[in-house]
Amino acid sequence: MRILVLNSGSSSIKFKLFSMQDSKVLASGLIEQIGEEQGRASLKGGAGVKLEREGKIADHGDGLSLMLAMLSEAALINRLDELDGIGHRVVHGGEAFHEPTVIDADVMAAIEKLSPLAPLHNPANLAGIRVVVEKDPELPQVAVFDTAFHQSIPKYAYLYALPYQLYEQEHVRRYGFHGTSHHYVAKAAAAYLEKSSESLNMITLHLGNGASACAIRAGESVDTSMGLTPLEGLIMGTRSGDIDPAILFYLAREKGISIDGLDALLNKQSGLKGICGSNDMREITDRAQEGDERSLLALEMVSHRLKKYIGAYTAVLGRVDVIVFTGGIGENAASLREESCAGLEEGLGIEIDPEKNRMRKSGVFTISTESSRVKVLVVPTDEELEIALQTVMAISAAHR
Repeated sequence: MRILVLNSGSSSIKFKLFSMQDSKVLASGLIEQIGEEQGRASLKGGAGVKLEREGKIADHGDGLSLMLAMLSEAALINRLDELDGIGHRVVHGGEAFHEPTVIDADVMAAIEKLSPLAPLHNPANLAGIRVVVEKDPELPQVAVFDTAFHQSIPKYAYLYALPYQLYEQEHVRRYGFHGTSHHYVAKAAAAYLEKSSESLNMITLHLGNGASACAIRAGESVDTSMGLTPLEGLIMGTRSGDIDPAILFYLAREKGISIDGLDALLNKQSGLKGICGSNDMREITDRAQEGDERSLLALEMVSHRLKKYIGAYTAVLGRVDVIVFTGGIGENAASLREESCAGLEEGLGIEIDPEKNRMRKSGVFTISTESSRVKVLVVPTDEELEIALQTVMAISAAHR
């Protein structure tokens, strides 16, 4: 069984082709700079196959055609109908979608209706879906929503203390994101510990350019740091995370910054970039080691915010068995992991082993001490594999 996973952005398409018999990646690639004067495409396959292309890629249709041409050149597939299905990452499912869903016209209309909640993501995700429908309307497609895993969060945790009609009429509430990643690493951590997900309480920390924390009880999300949009919560690469909302009123009044300007300020000019001028954690860490004060400050702010969420979610869960670090930063920034857990030994029973933490390993590994009451793990995430697995489940369920 072959499943293609697509993550369509406004000017890009990321893809992975899986053989589901053994969950093996047959190929992965990226089509980028769609709609610009000069586009680029790359593919990596088995047996060291590497393909690269450059040239104008007019739209997502051209991008998908180029992807198929490269997959054919790599002797993997020649036509879409050779696939068993396509899984799409869709960022926002609102309250309409609680699980992976086989796509039809009604589902496409619902995704489009939710676009105001994720204007940078849902329209692009939908563009990829529509292109496949045009090329092969019979091929099963499945939408896997970033928000779906968090639909188990109780109402008292997902509502904001705003006039209730804003929830009833405008659906203003906490939705949460990175759900596919949080779900995947929670299952992987349980398997590594040889325990059932239902027996464990976890805090999972997805740390990349976007970052979020999740409190998981018995395999279900009960709270998460991102909110109506991916802006709330932890300090991120270019996003502010939690701030006093009155800052926006102040800046609008005193500086005359428009709504669009405030949006850009908080989403694209803040976070690590706003503090020290870079959103590359490797560069920031190197600068900090050289004594750069702003970079040191940025790392201190990020670890402090992480520590606050670890403490808060420990209170929410009552008992924490496992803390998971994942994502590009979570998997590689050893010093940030150590600082985020420093000082939590006596009160919360979280003890990091410095030697284990600094070792670079592949796969899941433990970074806590033997005496730590809470296991602390590094778990590489694989959102594309999780999407592929959920795509298979949704297609199988639809055929029953």
